Amino acid sequence: MDKAIFTPSATIKGPMHQSLRHDSAHKHVAGSADYIDDIPEPAGLLHGGLGLSDRAHAEIISIDLAAVKAYPGVVTVLTANDIPGTNDVSSGGRHDEPLIATSKVEFHGQIIFAVIAETRDAARKAAQLAKVEYRDLPFWTDIDGALENGAPLVTPGMVLKRGTPESELDKAEHRLQGSMRIGGQEHFYLESQIAMAIPGEDEDVTVWSSTQHPSEIQHIVGHVLNIPSHAITVNTRRMGGGFGGKETQGNQFAALAAVAAKKLNRAVKFRPDRDEDMSITGKRHDFKMDFDVAFNSDGRIHAIDANFAARCGYSSDLSGPVTDRALFHADSSYFYPHVKLTSQPLKTHTVSNTAYRGFGGPQGMLGAERVIEEIAYVLGKDPLEVRKANFYGELGSGRDVTPYHQTVEDNIIARVVSELEASSDYQARRKAIVEFNKTSPVIKKGIALNPVKFGISFTMTAFNQAGALVHVYQDGSIHLNHGGTEMGQGLYTKVAQVVADAFQVDIDVVKITATTTGKVPNTSATAASSGTDLNGMAAFDAARQIKERLVGFAAEKWGVAAEDVRFLPNRVQVGAETIPFPEFIKQAYLGRVQLSAAGFYKTPKIHWNRETGRGTPFYYYAYGASCSEVSIDTLTGEYLIDRTDILHDVGKSLNPAIDIGQIEGGFVQGMGWLTTEELWWDGKGRLRTHAPSTYKIPLASDRPKIFNVKLADWAENAELTIGRSKAVGEPPFMLAISVLEALSMAVASVADYKHCPRLDAPATPERVLMAVERLKKL
Repeated sequence: MDKAIFTPSATIKGPMHQSLRHDSAHKHVAGSADYIDDIPEPAGLLHGGLGLSDRAHAEIISIDLAAVKAYPGVVTVLTANDIPGTNDVSSGGRHDEPLIATSKVEFHGQIIFAVIAETRDAARKAAQLAKVEYRDLPFWTDIDGALENGAPLVTPGMVLKRGTPESELDKAEHRLQGSMRIGGQEHFYLESQIAMAIPGEDEDVTVWSSTQHPSEIQHIVGHVLNIPSHAITVNTRRMGGGFGGKETQGNQFAALAAVAAKKLNRAVKFRPDRDEDMSITGKRHDFKMDFDVAFNSDGRIHAIDANFAARCGYSSDLSGPVTDRALFHADSSYFYPHVKLTSQPLKTHTVSNTAYRGFGGPQGMLGAERVIEEIAYVLGKDPLEVRKANFYGELGSGRDVTPYHQTVEDNIIARVVSELEASSDYQARRKAIVEFNKTSPVIKKGIALNPVKFGISFTMTAFNQAGALVHVYQDGSIHLNHGGTEMGQGLYTKVAQVVADAFQVDIDVVKITATTTGKVPNTSATAASSGTDLNGMAAFDAARQIKERLVGFAAEKWGVAAEDVRFLPNRVQVGAETIPFPEFIKQAYLGRVQLSAAGFYKTPKIHWNRETGRGTPFYYYAYGASCSEVSIDTLTGEYLIDRTDILHDVGKSLNPAIDIGQIEGGFVQGMGWLTTEELWWDGKGRLRTHAPSTYKIPLASDRPKIFNVKLADWAENAELTIGRSKAVGEPPFMLAISVLEALSMAVASVADYKHCPRLDAPATPERVLMAVERLKKL
C-alpha cells in the first residue's frame, strides 16, 4: 500500500455527502469495464442457443430434433428431460414458469429446447432446424382480449379501501367516469441477458450472471439441479443496465447454463441477441385504469373508485407485487376521503411482464394524475390548482392517511411544489402560453407542473434486510463487499463512501469487490430503490463493529478513556498521540484484534397485511416535482420538449453528482415510456417491436432543450437512514408525467381547453395528431 494514500489531511477524499464520480465511470468511457462477455473464456467453453416456439398458445404434438443434433459443432440438445431437479424458474413461488416447455407453449418465443455447441453461431443456426408440430389453441395478447375471454388472474388481486366510497360517490357536487390506457416498456439495457456457468467438483457450480438478484439465481439453480445452495456461487461485478429487467429475468439463462455445464462438465455461456432478449423477457406491465370519481367545485376529491387491470403475461412472475404497488401509488400525492382501489392482474398469452423502475408505481401515479386532469377540465381550472387542493395535509390534519391506512408523517410536497412553481416561473409562463396559443395556428404549446410522492421499501417486509462484509488488512487497506449489485447507478460508490467516512480514510483505501453469494448470503434484490438504504446501513454496521474493537484496543494499550480515541482524517488520535491509520491498524493486528466484521441491517417500523389492506409498507416517502413545457405541430403530431425544471428530494444526499445523474436519467427514461416507447404484438401473438429499428427509446437529442435539475438541499430524512439520505433510483422516473400533461394542454388548446384530450400513453406523435383531429371536431 502506497503510504502517500494515508497522508494526513484536514479532510478525507470521498466522504458521505460529497460529489464523487462513479467508481467505474472512467472505465465505462474507455471501454475497460469488464462485463461477463469480456471475461477471458475458460478452456473448452461451450455456447448455448435457444429453440423458441412460434405459436402464442398451442399444444406441442411432436418435436423432431434430428437435424439440430446433426448440425456441425453441436454437442448436445437440452430438453425438459435433461433437468435433474424441478423444471421451474418462477420467482413468486407459484411454480408456473417452466424453464423448458414440455407439452404446451403459452407465448410466442417460449423456450422449448436449448442447443449447446462449440460456437455461438453454430448453436444459434442449429436451433432453427427443429421441426415442431403444434395444435393451436385460442389466445389473447392484450387486456381487452383477456377481459373479453374471461381470462383468469395470474395471481390474486388486491383491494385497498378506506371510508365508504360506494355511498359517498353520489354525495359530491360533481361526478365523472373515465378510462386511461397506460403502455408498457422494454428495459432496453445496453448489456443483454447473459450467464456463464463453470462446473466444479462434486455438486459445485459457479455462475456469472448479469442479475440484480444473485441470491435468487442461486436458489433457482439449486432447484433445477436439485442441489443445495452451498454448492452454488453466483458472481456479479456489474451490469450494463438493469432497470428491473434483471431482477428475475436472468433466472432462465443462468439455469440453462448451469444444467448444461453440470451435464457436460464443461463451461457454458448463454448470450441471446437483442431480438431474442426483447422477445423472451418480460417488460413493464401495461394497464387499463377505469375510474369513478366524485368531487366538489373547488376541485377537492370526495370519493373515488378505480380499477387497475394489467397485462401480466402467461405466468405470475412479479405481477402480484407490481400491481400491488400500482395501488399503493394510485393516490399520487393526494388525500382521498373515501376510496376503493382494485387490481386485476390478468393472464395473457405474452411473455410474463416483470419488474421495471417504479414497479407499478408509475402506472398508479399516472392514473391519479389523469383523474386530477379530468377534474380540472370539467371545472375550467389550472390542473395545478386542483392538485394543490387535494394534497395530503400536515400530520394530524385529518388529511394524512393513505388508502392503505399508513399515516404520511413526513409530508413536504406542498413546499417542494411551491418552490418549483416560483423558481420555474410557472404562472407567468402558463399565462404567456395561453396567449401564444391564441395567435399561433399550427404550433401549440403546453405546460404542466406535477408532484411525486413515492414510498420507499419492499412491500414484502422480509426483503427489507441486507448484509455486508468489511475486512481491514494489516496495511490499513479495506475490503468491502455487500449484497447490492451495481447496474450503473452508483451503489458501489455510495456504499464505499459510507465505509470511508466511518473509518475517516480516503475512498481510495476502500476496495469495492464484486457481489457474490459466497461472501454475503441470503441477499435481497437490488430493487425498490432500497440498495443504498439497506446495504449502506449494513456496511456501516460492519464498520461500527470493527471501530468498537479498535477503540477498546487503543484504550487498553495506551491507557486512555474510550472517548479519547478519535478517528481523524487518515489517522487515529489516542489521547495526546496521533497515529497514521495504517500504523494503528498494524498495532491492532499485533494485538490480535479481529479486523473483519459482517454487518447487518433490517428496516424498522414497517409491516403489511395484504389480506386486510392495512399496514405501514413504507419506511418513508421521497418527494419531487417537475415542470415541463412542450411545443406540438398540429399538422403532424410531432413535438419538442422545450424546457423542464425539476426540484427533487433525496434527503441529505450521499453523493449529489450521482443523485442528479439518477434524476436526469430517470426523467428521460420516464419521458420515453410516456412518449415514444410503444410495444406492439401482431395478430399471431408475435412481438414486432423487438429491435432498435422498431422500438424507439429517447435519444440525447430528445431531452428537454433547457433542463434544470436541483436537489431540495434543505431536505433531510426524518427517519434514521444512512446519512439521513433518501432513495433516488425510482422516484425521479415519475417526474416525466409532467411531459404527458404538458402535451395534453397543448392538444386541448385546439378546443379552447374545454375538453380533456384523454391522451393514452405512450403519447406518440400519431396519438397526439389523432387527439388534435378529434378535438377539432368538438
